[in-house]
Amino acid sequence: MNGDLQNIDAEGLRQHYRTMWRIRALEQMALKGFDEKLVLGAIHPSIGQEAVAAGVIACLDRDDLLLSTHRGHGHTLAKGASSTAMMRELLGREGGNCGGKGGSMHIADFAIGMLGANGVVAANIVIAAGAAHAIKLKGESRLVVCFFGDGAINRGPFLEGLNWAAVFKLPVLFVCEDNGYAATTRTATMTAGGGPSVRARALGVAQAAFDDALRYAQDRHSFGKPIWKHQSIGNYLADGATKITAARQLILHAAERFDAGLRCDMEAGMAKLFASEIAMQVALDAVRVHGGYGYSTEYDVERYFRDAPLMIVGEGTNEIQRNVIAAQLVKRGGLDRG
Repeated sequence: MNGDLQNIDAEGLRQHYRTMWRIRALEQMALKGFDEKLVLGAIHPSIGQEAVAAGVIACLDRDDLLLSTHRGHGHTLAKGASSTAMMRELLGREGGNCGGKGGSMHIADFAIGMLGANGVVAANIVIAAGAAHAIKLKGESRLVVCFFGDGAINRGPFLEGLNWAAVFKLPVLFVCEDNGYAATTRTATMTAGGGPSVRARALGVAQAAFDDALRYAQDRHSFGKPIWKHQSIGNYLADGATKITAARQLILHAAERFDAGLRCDMEAGMAKLFASEIAMQVALDAVRVHGGYGYSTEYDVERYFRDAPLMIVGEGTNEIQRNVIAAQLVKRGGLDRG
């Protein structure tokens, strides 16, 4: 125990604690200003979430970039913004980070790499992917960090941004602050299945396994030609691409219903059911494409093949998803043919 304590960075912990208290103090003053009608418009504090901002941002360099949500005060302050400038911004005064014109939900400070908070749920995710893509194209060594809430997982930009980042292997870290609410709505009442991590894993396993299989099929040769030209291997690739595209459309359909304020538990259940099962199928086909190497830890497909079954049995099993779908089919009188 004593040896463990000796390895603790006491000064680093004190700095984290100071950052957390600075965030709390700023937001308490902002709320007081709101109550006194000095802060105009909406204000969304992150009280209780200070440790997330302090811990994540402490690991960043000053040149790294940051995107936030409508609860962006803590992230901005932790990244190095002036608390005085932030209060001026919230009060709509000259000398604020954005000249007093951005306010609470659109605060930004490019000098410290804070690209901005965002009042539109999930909109910052695709912006983060774009910023990270620019960094990669320029050959820079910076990182983009994007905070988002659990409510964002039911919107289309969540899927688009994560898929974009995975396909192009972008230098971006997505951080989900799961506080149980989408603005003022309980996320659990609008989300089927196990939530953010399950959806990200199910889609990611299939996409990653397919990407590796496609690369291997192009690089590996047998009988004087790349193995993708052999019919059986080509079939695996065609099937995988088709299944992943279908899963993506199911997820987008559920997200569109959510955005429209329509009930979407059946559609979300279908998306989780299909995405998790095709993850298993695509991972198995990726192992087949790799042949004996598919069982070797030298290749990532071995890990994807081990991870895929968890998508089926974890966080709301597929049997439960089928029960939800069947119950809604009976209640709604069948499928919507629109």
